[in-house]
This record gives sequence, structure tokens and C-alpha cells, in this order.
Amino acid sequence: MKIKDFASKYHLQTDTLRFYEKENLLNPIRRENGYREFDDECEKQIQLIIVLKQLGFTIKEIQQLLLIRDDRSISTECKDTTVMLLNQKMMNLEEKIRFYQQALKVVQTIKELASEVEYPENVDDIEKLLLSLFQNDE
Repeated sequence: MKIKDFASKYHLQTDTLRFYEKENLLNPIRRENGYREFDDECEKQIQLIIVLKQLGFTIKEIQQLLLIRDDRSISTECKDTTVMLLNQKMMNLEEKIRFYQQALKVVQTIKELASEVEYPENVDDIEKLLLSLFQNDE
């Protein structure tokens, strides 16, 4: 698949794919004419990159994870660093889960307050509820 089609399929910019290639996250096949050909391996790789980015991993962190995955002879120190990174990401995800659980409760309460006939009287309560999320996110 050519770069434009590949980018479109994954809702990415072609510059993003070129950047990922430059950072050795993607390795499309180069044709004789210089065009990139994105194969099934590239598809698996981009799906992995997208998921890891959604989980909050940086490009450098993704590179580290891919290095561990691809090179079985990585040092113990590198593996330990990766485990620490994964522990930190797990803690971050757990914090986000708690935040979104609280946010869901707040939105449900706001919906109930907003649907009442006395909506104008509830505006202050709605604002306080929303601000409570800001304070809980710190």
C-alpha cells in the first residue's frame, strides 16, 4: 500500500509516517523508484504504535519497547528500566481511570440537574461539580 493510502487508512498525516520511519518505528519497503510500500508488517506496527500512543507512551518509550521486543539479548538494566516504565504507565492509567469514573458520576449528576425545570437555580451546583473535577485532576 502506498503512503497516501496507508496514512488515510489510519487517519494519519503522511509526514507522521515519514517521521515514524525516520525514528525506526516503521520500516516500509522501498521500491526502485523510491516509493514506500507499506505491507502487513507495517500495518501491525502502526496499530501497535497507535495503541501505545493512546496509552500515553512517547516516541522514545515506544522505541524502547520495540527494542526489547525485537532484541532478545537486551541487558538486564534495559529490561529493568522497561519494567519501571511500564509500572509508571500502569499508575498513570489507574489515575486516569479514577478520574474518568469520577467524571462520569459528575456528568450523570449534571445531566439530572440540567434536565430539571429549575435549571437556572442549579447552575451554581453544576459549576461546582465541574470545578470539583479540576481539583481532583491535580
